[in-house]
Amino acid sequence: MSSQSTATHRRHDREILTLALPAFGALVAEPLFLLADSAMIGHLGTPQLAGLGIAAALLTTAVNVFVFLAYATTGTVARRLGAGDLPAALRQGIHGIWLAVLLGLAVVLLGIPTAATLIDAFGASPTAAPHATTYLRISILGIPAMLIVLAATGVLRGLQDTRTPLYVAIGGFTANIALNGLFIYGLGWGIAGSAWGTVIAQYGMAAVYLRTVLRGARQHAVSLRPDPSGIRGSARAGAPLLVRTLSLRAISLLATLVATRLGDADVAAHQIALTIWMLLAFALDAIAIAGQAIIGRYLGAGDAEGARAICRRMVGWGIASGLALGALVAVAGPLTMPLFTGDSDVHDRLLPVLLIIAVTQPLAGVVFVLDGVLMGAGDGPYLAAAMLLTLTVFAPAALLVPTIGGGVTTLWWAMAGLMMATRLVTLGLRTRTGRWLVTGAERA
Repeated sequence: MSSQSTATHRRHDREILTLALPAFGALVAEPLFLLADSAMIGHLGTPQLAGLGIAAALLTTAVNVFVFLAYATTGTVARRLGAGDLPAALRQGIHGIWLAVLLGLAVVLLGIPTAATLIDAFGASPTAAPHATTYLRISILGIPAMLIVLAATGVLRGLQDTRTPLYVAIGGFTANIALNGLFIYGLGWGIAGSAWGTVIAQYGMAAVYLRTVLRGARQHAVSLRPDPSGIRGSARAGAPLLVRTLSLRAISLLATLVATRLGDADVAAHQIALTIWMLLAFALDAIAIAGQAIIGRYLGAGDAEGARAICRRMVGWGIASGLALGALVAVAGPLTMPLFTGDSDVHDRLLPVLLIIAVTQPLAGVVFVLDGVLMGAGDGPYLAAAMLLTLTVFAPAALLVPTIGGGVTTLWWAMAGLMMATRLVTLGLRTRTGRWLVTGAERA
């Protein structure tokens, strides 16, 4: 390798790590909330943990279908930053935050009256359903705050700032743990206490983000008033990513639905495994977040070759990170099971699932990186089509699990193996074509 190539790799590594390391801490905030909730609620009983599993799947879906508020905003803000137009980048971010407020209020108005119906639709057992309904109704109140956090995080990432989200995440997680401990055990509120603790922590995080973004907007004389045309533009830019995310969430919901049909012990094991999977996914996505911000900036500055080169470097980081995380799960996973529940039936079902998660992490590392690269490039329509294809492949395999007598282990082979392999093929083919390398402040 030439000295010039070595210097380029080192420069790319610095760019990636400068953004990815702080992004890791911020990204794991959401699964850490659920991880803490699972650990505390698991000691209340298996029905409570099963109820959390069902409610958390619905709640996460309600929030993550709007993850485009972060992902689309990161790429568009970074493009304008790369083109040297910081006020335009901030204006784009303000539009996204207003869109988050409107969407959050709509979800609350629709979600609270339908909470019990949604839980019943999942076929929850009579013992788990009341706990699931309680947790969901309270947690829905925190959705506006969560969407504001998504949009504001996207603005800061696009501005190449992942440190501020890290600090906010640390504060939010700490507050969540303290409040949950007080409400669940100190005041004896049970699963309702867990939900209230998380909601309060989420609004605190949203307040800090708003203060940070609005201060930057004022410094550059950017209007804070809602602009209907700008809000509509943000919605149009995020629409393909909404389709992509709905397809991804349909996969997760379908997996939970199948697990629910297998019994309380299976759905409890699935909930713990899914929480760990989400934690690992967000960890791997730290490199993808760096990719969104860096790719957007490079393309905004007109440097297509630089974008291609740093994409290759990030793929290497994704593989290495996947190997490290897989080894960690294989070694530490079995030791962590008692932290969630003392039920031996749940342990027996969970152990093989953790091993499946471990061996598929390198595959997941590449998938998340390529996903982030294409998001940063604004290649939303292709991402939407690719995820729809993945859902089409996964759904029949998952639905066959109860029919063939398979348990939660078989379900996770379909989820961590088949689903991720399909994503790798579709994303890998796209990045090889180079059609995503569109330069300029806006993607035509």
